[in-house]
This record gives sequence, C-alpha cells and structure tokens, in this order.
Amino acid sequence: MDFALTEEQSAIFDMVYAFGQENIAPFARDWETAGSIPKDLWPRIAELGLGGIYVSEEAGGTGLSRLDATLIFEALAMACPAVGSFLSIHNMCAAMIDRFGSPELKAQWLPDICSMQKVFSYALTEPGSGSDAAALRTKAVRTDTGYSLSGTKAFISGGGYSDAYIVMARSGAEGPKGISAFIVEDGSKGLSFGALEEKMGWRAQPTAQVQMDDCAVPADRLIGEEGRGFSYAMASLDGGRLNIAASALGGAQAALDATLIYMGERKAFGRPIDQFQALQFKLAEMEIALQSARVFLRQAAWKYDTGAPDATKHCAMAKKYVTDAAFTVANDCLQMHGGYGYLADYGIEKIVRDLRVHQILEGTNEIMSLIVSRALLAERDR
Repeated sequence: MDFALTEEQSAIFDMVYAFGQENIAPFARDWETAGSIPKDLWPRIAELGLGGIYVSEEAGGTGLSRLDATLIFEALAMACPAVGSFLSIHNMCAAMIDRFGSPELKAQWLPDICSMQKVFSYALTEPGSGSDAAALRTKAVRTDTGYSLSGTKAFISGGGYSDAYIVMARSGAEGPKGISAFIVEDGSKGLSFGALEEKMGWRAQPTAQVQMDDCAVPADRLIGEEGRGFSYAMASLDGGRLNIAASALGGAQAALDATLIYMGERKAFGRPIDQFQALQFKLAEMEIALQSARVFLRQAAWKYDTGAPDATKHCAMAKKYVTDAAFTVANDCLQMHGGYGYLADYGIEKIVRDLRVHQILEGTNEIMSLIVSRALLAERDR
C-alpha cells in the first residue's frame, strides 16, 4: 500500500496552489465585499486544465481522476474556499454532460465549458425540497419544439451570474423516475432570478433563486434520457461530496498555517504563545485532525476511482468526517488568535464562515450519517 502522491499529482497540487496564492488569495476579501468573482478569472483557470477536470480528453477535458481533483480543490481552497467550491460546481455540470449527454450535446457544449467561456451552475434544490430532492416540483411540459419549464430553484450558486444552468425538472410522474435534466441558457425566455442572498459565508459567490415561468427549452437541451435526471444527479453527488470535503480541508489547512505563524509572533507573559504547553497540545490535536481527514478523503476518492462497491458509503463518511473536522480546526484557529481572530484583517473569521456551509451542502452531514447507517444495515442483511 503506497500513500505517496505521484510526481504528477504533486506537480498538480503545486501548480494549483501557486496559481491560487498569486491570483486568488490577494483578492479574496475584495471579491467577498463585492459579492462576485471576476468573470475573467475563469478562462485563466481553464488554461490550467481545470475547466473540465474529469471530462474525457477526447471531449476536450483533462481526464483526471477524482483523487487528482481532491488535490486541486484542497489547493484552491487554501486561497479561498468560495472560489474553489464554485469551480467544483462547474466541473460537476461538465462531468454530467460528458457522462450522460448525447454526442451532439457534448460537441455543442463541452468546448465552451472546458475553456470556461461558459460558466455552468447546478439547479436541483427548491424552496420545499432540500434533503428530499426527489420531491422537487419544477415542471417540464413537452411542447412542439421541446419543453416548457416552470418552477423555482433555491440556494443556487451562480444564480444570475452563470452562463447556463443544469436544471432538474419533473417531466413525468411523482418520484425520482419522473425527473429529467435540462440545460437552460442565460437569457432564455421565461428565465429570471431572485435577489442575491445575504449569506454567512461563501459571500464571493453570487447566490440567488432561479425562477422559470414557461421557460422555453429546445429539445436538444435534454441531457441523456427523459426520466433519468435524478439518477444522473445522484451519480454526480459522490464526486461532489469529495470536492466539498477537499475544499473544507484546504480552508482549514490555510487557517492552521496562519495560526502557526501567528503563535510564533504573538507574545504573552513575556514569551511567544507557541511556548505554552496547553496551546502546543491544541496544535497537535489540529494537525492530527487534518492529517487523518486527508488520508480518509483520499481513500474515499481512491474507492470512487476504482469503482469499489462501498464507494458511496466512503464518500459519505469522508464528507461528514472531513467537513466536521475542518470546521472544528478553523474555529479552534480563530480561538488561538484571540480577539484578532475575530477581525477580518487576519483572514481566519472568513475561513470559519466559509467552511460552515460545507457541513450542509451536497447532502447535509445528517444525511451522510443516514447513508452510512443504511449501507451498514444492507451489508449485514446480505
């Protein structure tokens, strides 16, 4: 068993980390204040091959593994978790089109997706259906030219900002088998957006409701087969959970790195605070938490890549364990800074605010526990 990264994987991490520290980290607070990420950042990210991370090379993507992706999102989140997580959403959309779209659909959309000339968002959640995603109520009615979509999506990262949206809508009967997936382009007739949400964290990401009122969608914007959309969404969630966990890990690592520097500079009672044994113990606890989380995450990604039968369970376990550990570490880092940790200038409070949502999205951590417990019971009863 070899836990070492390959030379290529180490190079990927170093490349993305360097890009983030130069092009994202110095501006993260400004983007948070503005409530938006400059659109010209994305083509520059795409030049690194990050617009279609696990899109096949034949379709114009980079064709990397999910383990590779965890390295990318950990490195980006060390600059800003909000930016890295938004890129994860775009890549989830890209992967769905590459995996389930028709050859014609892939040829039409993937070049602009992988170059990030078009930024994609994902629209599944609704005001009345969060964890119970199969209960969504957005309707897709057949027309002479395709479909007419009506309904509202909530908490959509990139709502009113992105160039296109993958929208899950009910084209058939109640339940998961009646749901289809569509590409809805910005500017479509009947498409509008709610006011920007005021959020605790991820404030650099514009977040708004996506509203459709008899929104016309051409027939060729259907992804895959009608009625298979929910299965496509569920197939994408395992990878999304790995990415969200990796982003939380990167944010927490950045907080710990900053705390180590701060503790060597900050003096109390005549000596640097890193000389107090109680605080040294806390440093050790945080390092242990992040190292164990990193190993757990990479094992889950390896299981996903190799098609292990228990991959879904491990992705759920890793998502819960890593995001819980990361938030706790970031919060402890704030505490180690004392009053300075509460100030925006030190950057720690932003990380704490950004990482809180990682315990909620891509399936709440309570839902992760449900997935794990059901898997255990199913294994027992085989």
